[in-house]
Amino acid sequence: MKTINQAHVAHNTGWSAEMKAGQIIRITATTTVDFVFFKAQNLCERFDQARTKVYNMTIYVTAGHKLMGRDNQHMMTILYDGNKVGTHDLQKGMCSGYRFRLAQQENRLGEYYPREIKEIPDHGCYENLSKVLAPVGIIPEDIPSPFNLNQHMKIDGITGKMEHTPIRPAEGNYMDIRAEMDLLVALSACPDLAVGGKPLDVRIYQP
Repeated sequence: MKTINQAHVAHNTGWSAEMKAGQIIRITATTTVDFVFFKAQNLCERFDQARTKVYNMTIYVTAGHKLMGRDNQHMMTILYDGNKVGTHDLQKGMCSGYRFRLAQQENRLGEYYPREIKEIPDHGCYENLSKVLAPVGIIPEDIPSPFNLNQHMKIDGITGKMEHTPIRPAEGNYMDIRAEMDLLVALSACPDLAVGGKPLDVRIYQP
């Protein structure tokens, strides 16, 4: 494997890079990672949660599933999923400083998170992704709802109620995802208030 790009992404920060078709991104993390991507030749074509769920006929994607774009294009494929204790999320959007403040003002932090939150961060994945995508002209409003790796949600199939959980994979966990076209990819090392966020490692390689 030839490494094309690699980085250590600090807790509650973002990162972005270009990928060529056929290259693979390996995301090594034990907390939530907000991951988005865009077609390199047309940044208006981007990852879409809803089309991904409908195409794969599941809300829980894993190895072998396709990640779809807004125009129903096959943009990426999950090759390997090391998370054996939980699932990944395709329901939520991005956390943000405003989201944390609103939950605190409404006294709802305990409803959202399964542990005591003593201090809220002043920013989150919305701000992290906005910052790393601004140099290429993508405004915050055009960032799609992400593929939330390692975000294990408890979802009631009858009522639709969602709950945060502290279920996260062990050290060394990673996911390999192949680009099916030239892409701009971006991710955020989420503050992950459910468990307390951590840094992550990312590597783009040519198999």
